[in-house]
Amino acid sequence: MSSAQRKDDHVRLAMEQQHAHSGRNQFDEVSFVHHALAGIDRPQVSLATAFAGITWQAPLYINAMTGGSVKTGAINRDLAVAARETGVAIASGSMHAYFKDPSCAGTFRVLREENPDGFVMANVNATARVDDVRRAIDLIEADALQIHLNTAQETPMPEGDRSFGSWAAQIEAIAAAVDVPVVVKEVGNGLSRQTVLALPGLGVRAADVSGRGGTDFARIENGRRDRADYAYLHDWGQSTAACLLDAQDSGLPLLASGGVRHPLDVARALALGAHAVGSSGGFLRTLLDGGVDALVAQLTSWLDQLAALQTMLGAPTPADLTRCDVLIHGALRDFCADRGVDTRRLAQRSSSIDALHEMTGSTR
Repeated sequence: MSSAQRKDDHVRLAMEQQHAHSGRNQFDEVSFVHHALAGIDRPQVSLATAFAGITWQAPLYINAMTGGSVKTGAINRDLAVAARETGVAIASGSMHAYFKDPSCAGTFRVLREENPDGFVMANVNATARVDDVRRAIDLIEADALQIHLNTAQETPMPEGDRSFGSWAAQIEAIAAAVDVPVVVKEVGNGLSRQTVLALPGLGVRAADVSGRGGTDFARIENGRRDRADYAYLHDWGQSTAACLLDAQDSGLPLLASGGVRHPLDVARALALGAHAVGSSGGFLRTLLDGGVDALVAQLTSWLDQLAALQTMLGAPTPADLTRCDVLIHGALRDFCADRGVDTRRLAQRSSSIDALHEMTGSTR
């Protein structure tokens, strides 16, 4: 099967998942404590976020999706237009197809052509050669580089990789050889605390935990198999919320993607420590169902609603959401207990005297 056909299959199978999804995931086990006097005035709110020497005007990004075929090139063009019109960052899909077939370069280059002043991230796998990575960065004039980790996708993939032992060393070699910040991301199975703690030593500047709850690539690759005999890998890994809780205070800036359905999930992820939050499948569904204007409208609405949530919660910036009290419920609470995460501290973050004075607008 050609690489272009595989990319088109990925889009088709991802959309089948989107339309069949139950609508629930572990973000539903995170809730804010409502403080009725915590609200601030809307003009006090900024959506700007900064991490790893990067500043974005909003803590929202269109995460890695596709590229490598005529159809996916058209999708990338529309995604780039939506990013340009709303000012959000965007990541390319895996550029491995370009390394194998340079004739598909335009399906990735369009991300920069349609978004000349935007923040664009290239995306490669952990086996990519340094020279190829540099070509990828140059092709789209990337401002940062994503290196994706996807063992749970490669395992059921009929033509997938079966050698993972060199990945850490290759990440280190790539990070040392490029001039843009390197972000390591999963593809929907999550990054554990142990993984996150290992990344700074490899030269990585940030981690996108990309947990379970959104597009399931193990399920996609199993769907491409003749017998679909890897069904037991469906839903493998940790949820995005679990990953953020697990990696608290790791010292590495965290990004969050995987199962982000609406602005409340964005606020939840920011409150759990993410510096910015991305989505792929949900945005792709909007684009394919309604066109680029529908995606621009969705992104604009999400940004407006996130600002409204910050206003209600008393968080002038996205980073201030980490001072809001959050409750952890259900299986996610069990995960925290087993992993040694103090959920009681999360529920009482605003209980200091200074926070109470700020909440009521009074002075000492």
